Amino acid sequence: MSQRSRHLVDPELLEFLDSFPSRSLTADRLPSLRSEAAALLLEQRSLEPAFPQLDVAERSVSGLDGRDPPVRLLCIVPTAARRPMPALVWIHGGGYVLGSPEGDALQMKTLADEAECAIFSVDYRLAPEFPFPAGLHDCYAALCWVHAHASELGVDTGRIAIGGASAGGGLAAALGLFARDRAEVRVAFQMLLVPMLDDRTTAHADPHPFAGELTWTPTQNLFGWTSYLGAEPGGDGVSAYAAPARAESLAGLPPTYIATGALDLFLEEDMEYARRLTRAGVPVELHVYPGAYHGFSRASNARVSHAYRRDLTNALRRAFELSAVAVA
Repeated sequence: MSQRSRHLVDPELLEFLDSFPSRSLTADRLPSLRSEAAALLLEQRSLEPAFPQLDVAERSVSGLDGRDPPVRLLCIVPTAARRPMPALVWIHGGGYVLGSPEGDALQMKTLADEAECAIFSVDYRLAPEFPFPAGLHDCYAALCWVHAHASELGVDTGRIAIGGASAGGGLAAALGLFARDRAEVRVAFQMLLVPMLDDRTTAHADPHPFAGELTWTPTQNLFGWTSYLGAEPGGDGVSAYAAPARAESLAGLPPTYIATGALDLFLEEDMEYARRLTRAGVPVELHVYPGAYHGFSRASNARVSHAYRRDLTNALRRAFELSAVAVA
């Protein structure tokens, strides 16, 4: 490992960094990486604590406009929460090519319990088999289903948020734009965690000298974007619904929470998106965690990771409280 940015890593994150799997992300290796991730997830799930206060179930919902295939949702609902309750449509990460709702299940169960909200985690189609706009269409279908079935779900239509991490954060930002422009469903809040927003980062003429060296690298980023776009990233003609940083206007988007790490490859694109949101009149809360690389939040014993999880939970609870006041 290069030492260029290691000295900037939070000391409490070094042990987790050294245990982080080093993987070459290529089309040939993708099937085995998916299989390895699924096997590891099965092993980890056997060690997860029980959440008897939550009802966890799967639902299959219709694809967008009845043309796309059905979308699987992992539904996590606090049984004792006051009805109608707020809801979060959650989108997992994985560079647009990896991941599943089950990979975030423990985090989402904890968040549903602490924020007293229902969470609907989307099993969207992955690239390169299903490039843009397949994943976005699946996420929008899920959002529309939650809104349309709010009464039976016990959900407050005025307090439906969207969120995601990494590529899921990029999809959540794209979903915010898509929902704004279609004007069919009102989104109360968007929570963008270390979001993957800009394909042009792969071709930046002046890359950050320290961000992006660790865990999620420029090489992996190039593969993720190429797979999702079905073309070389960084060129002309890329839709803002694929790369939200390309949107001409961010006006009219919901209040936004953005969190990123100071050593994350997405640092500058995330900060720029936050800046543009504020200039568009959108309320923004931005957190940049020092010494933090991509994926740092999964380090269980680091104080910066605890702060990250505490801050996003507090932001979500506060957003739901403010949405309730606005609707009233």
